Amino acid sequence: MNEKNDKNDKNKNLCRLIIEAENAQKKNMDTFYRLQFHLMPPVGWMNDPNGLCQFDDEYHIFFQYSPLHVHGGMKAWGHYVTKDFVTYNYCGAPFLPDESFDTDGVFSGSAYVDKNGMHIFYTGNVELPGDYDYTTAGRLADTVLIESKDGYNFSEKEVVIPTSSYPETYSCHIRDPKVWKENAYYYMVLGGRTREDQGRILVYRSDDLRYWSLLKELKTRTPFAYMWECPDLYKLESHYVLSFSPQGIDREEYRYQNIYHAGYFVTDTNPITNDFSYESDSFREWDMGFDFYAPQSFLDNQGRRIMIGWVGVPYAQYQYAEVAENWQHCLTIPRCLRIGKAQGEERTIVYQYPIEEVNQLRTNQLKVENYRIDCDDDGMDILVEELEGPFSITLFDEISFSYENDTLMLSLSDEIGYGRDCRKCKIKHVKNLRILLDVSLLEIFVNDGEYVFTSRFYKKEHGTHIQFDCKDAKIYAYIMKRIEIS
Repeated sequence: MNEKNDKNDKNKNLCRLIIEAENAQKKNMDTFYRLQFHLMPPVGWMNDPNGLCQFDDEYHIFFQYSPLHVHGGMKAWGHYVTKDFVTYNYCGAPFLPDESFDTDGVFSGSAYVDKNGMHIFYTGNVELPGDYDYTTAGRLADTVLIESKDGYNFSEKEVVIPTSSYPETYSCHIRDPKVWKENAYYYMVLGGRTREDQGRILVYRSDDLRYWSLLKELKTRTPFAYMWECPDLYKLESHYVLSFSPQGIDREEYRYQNIYHAGYFVTDTNPITNDFSYESDSFREWDMGFDFYAPQSFLDNQGRRIMIGWVGVPYAQYQYAEVAENWQHCLTIPRCLRIGKAQGEERTIVYQYPIEEVNQLRTNQLKVENYRIDCDDDGMDILVEELEGPFSITLFDEISFSYENDTLMLSLSDEIGYGRDCRKCKIKHVKNLRILLDVSLLEIFVNDGEYVFTSRFYKKEHGTHIQFDCKDAKIYAYIMKRIEIS
């Protein structure tokens, strides 16, 4: 009884503190770097998108949320709901670290939806008191289930995989359950780190979503990173995509340029029903920019595979100026995924492109004269088509996006980049670009989503100034309205 009372008291106290923090922030909403059409935290810190799903006719976007600490800290889940990706309802922070098995954080997870409702799985983080390294000892990471009949009211939490049942060959770092159903069984993937510091993904199977047995592990033929987190496994058209965020890859000139990465393997073989190991060299990054990590996807009622990522990177070497406004980080535009071939290659890749609903945010079309845009607006959707040969696009006289000698490069000055310098990739042809420009966020889609560059930036004045050095290209520019959040 005392344990239940302690839990209720902790929950009530956390709810009170969060409401106070969110209400205080509402008085300070007219700040410079707040975004217009990307989801941000109401206050404090945001990281991984969680529990993405469509339930009936509503899309649910949960996210890692530290409302009391702008630099991270106590991890809860926040919750947005939308029907159209234009108008959103903020539904508070439904999952708080108020149990003995999640007292140090409601870590990342996913949602599975069926006729019985929404089934949410997450990792409950506990760091035991004592002299531990919290990698080989001292950390608990139970897999927890919460259910809902309506997407708004939730059941009591229930541990379905306790830490004690994980393989002994693994470290304390097992987390981020993603659940789906295939034929007669439910499956779950969990990101992991072995005691030999090798990244793996554990695959579990269940008949009823509550009792899970270890089926197999997914790995590469040769060692690849020391930790694989935020796993996601799904069939996309006739291929199978294994997405995850590996930690511990050496930086290279044209790939793996951030401290941590997010990417995928794509095969024509189902890794659940077939035994094979992935080839490390076939791993492909989702995004070539400075700020992208921990993406998660879901299948909607239209049959679209939609992915959303965290615009941020753990332990990044650069800064986020919005901290002075008492918030940090955001989510990408929802991206629709499809299978295709890389330009000039036979390699199968995943293309990603803004979902169609983003077009509803377009308002006035600007007339682009002399290959230049100068306007007082901060939100833009820009299409650059029929590109040929080298080109250069300069934003605010401080950001350059250029292509020459098969190299595509995004460069930011120290003044606007806050530590972000240069990111680049090799590509044979650039045919078109789509540039989504928000107040302090840039998403560039290359060749209909063959490559994407996502980056935060921090200009000093409102307005948009862009110079296009793109011979004979066609340019279309639209002013973007704000999403509505109530």
